Amino acid sequence: MCVKKAGWLFLVPVLLLCSCGERGRQVTVKNNNAYLTSILQKRDLDIESRYTAMNTMAGNLFAARDYTRLILFLTDHVEKSPDDEFNAYWLLLTAYAYLETDSSPVAEYYFDRIIKTCGDLQVKGESLHFICLRNLVKISNSPQNRIAYFDELIRRFPDKIRAAELYFHLAREYEKLGEWDMALKTYALFASLPGAADIQIPGISDPYRYARNLITFNESSKNRTFHSLDELAEAVKMALANYNYAALDRYRSGVNFFAMSWKQDENDTNSQRTFYIRTFMMGRTIHFSQELDESSNPNEAYLRTWGWSQQNTAWYFYFRKINFPVDPEIHGKWEWAGIYFGEKL
Repeated sequence: MCVKKAGWLFLVPVLLLCSCGERGRQVTVKNNNAYLTSILQKRDLDIESRYTAMNTMAGNLFAARDYTRLILFLTDHVEKSPDDEFNAYWLLLTAYAYLETDSSPVAEYYFDRIIKTCGDLQVKGESLHFICLRNLVKISNSPQNRIAYFDELIRRFPDKIRAAELYFHLAREYEKLGEWDMALKTYALFASLPGAADIQIPGISDPYRYARNLITFNESSKNRTFHSLDELAEAVKMALANYNYAALDRYRSGVNFFAMSWKQDENDTNSQRTFYIRTFMMGRTIHFSQELDESSNPNEAYLRTWGWSQQNTAWYFYFRKINFPVDPEIHGKWEWAGIYFGEKL
């Protein structure tokens, strides 16, 4: 069993930064390892001396990139010495060794094992469990596991994390699992936290807007949806043919409707603004294609229209299938979600 102790351990990155050196140094290290092995075989070795010898040996093996021997050395010791108070540290080094060999699933097993079976250790003032959890949220591919890791980080280390960022990641994991109730609750919690509007997440252009859009859509009446793409397209074309701008304003999505060029991002601030068709329709001769654009697919569709300006500028009305499993009544229906200005790129 592992126990809480040992404020004098070395940080793992110190070992990872060691380098191999020249051939003469390699010979010296090899001889040193032999010497260390002989020390470790002593039965009356005190705790601090044993730790120092093992840590030096591990550092030498890391420097030599001899990960196979390192892993065997560390795991054999943990198996034979279950009461060693530093086993959490040896398992941490084992996990890092597997990361160095591109074996992330095995590394995840060891990081997780430390959390579940070993008491925490302080490494140069840093919690070993915190180190493990930070690695786990980076390498784990399991949404269920990542939810558990994010939860534990938030619960146990509130002063060491950016809460808003972690709550957003947590909500995304719930979304991946289709647990929409929990996802929306977590997005709402995220959006309420200080600094939420300023965080940056790779792959999400505006995390705060993304969360607010989902929350707003969930709270909206959702009365501007259509049962099928054909029903939506026909209603829009009929309104265009009759210059019924009031109907068009009713048909467009009441939440997150965008109007932008093809080069803009849907989440850009300038793309989601108050938009009234009447302003552009009055005094114009508006035309539209009878068929949807050939690039349309089962989840998205485009209707080409033109005549909105003296330059006969084309607008593509964008229709999409609603993906919102949290509400079965609208999931799978269709909405008019936005407008793209200009010819398709």
